[in-house]
Amino acid sequence: MGSQIIPTQTEVRLAYDELIISKTDLSGRITYANKVFMRISDFSEEDLLGQPHNIIRHPDMPRGVFWGLWNTLKQGREFFGLVKNMTAHGDYYWVLANVRPDFLNGKSVGYFSVRRSPSRKLIEKIIPIYQQMLAMEHGRSGDSAQVSWQWLEKTLASEDTNYERFILNLVESTKEIRA
Repeated sequence: MGSQIIPTQTEVRLAYDELIISKTDLSGRITYANKVFMRISDFSEEDLLGQPHNIIRHPDMPRGVFWGLWNTLKQGREFFGLVKNMTAHGDYYWVLANVRPDFLNGKSVGYFSVRRSPSRKLIEKIIPIYQQMLAMEHGRSGDSAQVSWQWLEKTLASEDTNYERFILNLVESTKEIRA
């Protein structure tokens, strides 16, 4: 894991009925990964546990989405989003992610995430938005993630929605009939 992973153009598809499940501590280090997560990501349990969850972050993902995710979680709310991840071998896979605080005796002890396969239509709708966010982040330092997230939120607010509602509405409007 010491060397940098080079992204490929090969997509790995999650089956419609498969769920990727993981838990992290409060700093985002993986404390649990289910077998589907390990199989899809090509990482062993040993390689995942204790690592920051961004070990699977694909460079095509705008940092602003993760800024929004962490901001949402820090407010004690759950997050819904579309994420492009990268495997240990550089392949990629898309997931519809639901991340929420994990509580024990009323106190947040980490985060719990369930991810499933998004529709092709959903992926096609989000790619241009993410490309705009990446362009906004490119060449900026410091606050670029916050700036691209704020642009996204402002753009969506002008359409009387926010990121979570936007994603959930897209999920609903792009549902595919599955046998």
